[in-house]
Amino acid sequence: MFNLMVCLLSFRYTKLGYAGNTEPQFIVPSCIAIKESAKVGSRTVKGVDDLDFFIGDEGIDKPNYATKWPIRHGIVEDWDLMERFMEQVIFKYLRAEPEDHYFLLTEPPLNTPENREYTAEIMFESFNVPGLYIAVQAVLALAASWTSRQVGERTLTGTVIDSGDGVTHVIPVAEGYVIGSCIKHIPIAGRDITYFTQQLLREREVGIPPEQSLETAKAVKERFSYVCPDLVKEFNKYDTDGSKWIKQYTGINNISKKEFTVDVGYERFLGPEIFFHPEFANPDFTQPISEVVDEVIQNCPIDVRRPLYKKWSRQALNPCCY
Repeated sequence: MFNLMVCLLSFRYTKLGYAGNTEPQFIVPSCIAIKESAKVGSRTVKGVDDLDFFIGDEGIDKPNYATKWPIRHGIVEDWDLMERFMEQVIFKYLRAEPEDHYFLLTEPPLNTPENREYTAEIMFESFNVPGLYIAVQAVLALAASWTSRQVGERTLTGTVIDSGDGVTHVIPVAEGYVIGSCIKHIPIAGRDITYFTQQLLREREVGIPPEQSLETAKAVKERFSYVCPDLVKEFNKYDTDGSKWIKQYTGINNISKKEFTVDVGYERFLGPEIFFHPEFANPDFTQPISEVVDEVIQNCPIDVRRPLYKKWSRQALNPCCY
């Protein structure tokens, strides 16, 4: 009997696991570190150099290695590196034989037929998988919402907000089909929340080592951030009873190895707020996510607008959106 493997490929992280599980078994950075002298595809580089690489957390900031990110905005840009990456993912992390498993892979909403063809070619010819299904992430997000709905309410029509590390898409889906002409994207995503949180922490001049400010901001975002319903009330809440809401982040200085502590207050809700007030972080873009969603639905055919307004889902690839 074949088990189904699920692999979600994105620019920053790759999530893998088996169908039926409530959460991924592994979440690894979608990067690969190769020898700086090695050039993928070069005829002069053979043998040992082809096997000398690292992926995921092992590949980040590896000395004497060049860290590459083969995926950008969900589209594979370097297929040689991607094949190496998938090899390690399947054999090292999942410890599985690809011949014994069907595979479900995700793709961005506007993926090209050529990319889909390359993906299938690698999976069938390099890994010899018995079966492959490539699905749009937005459609899978709607299907995932079925677990909390009654049978009569299950539908593949809805509006999906797909927020990743570098870009956020608003995707209308009607009966399982993406309405590609109405998709919109905004230049606000997880990376911008991290940078904005880093800026807020710097302005308070807290005792964060300069070389670790980005790393600290990312940890603060993932651990403590949340979306507030009312910005003014949230400020008042912190001003009247700050001790109840302020959190503490503790880190280790990479150079001195001493511990440092950061009080996290307004940054908890101001970071994600850039989705609704993007001018906080990007003065060139001022349209909030709510207006983008409304504009997307209004551009769709009139007969699907009501169900699109009725149901929406979020496919959050940056942790503060969960």
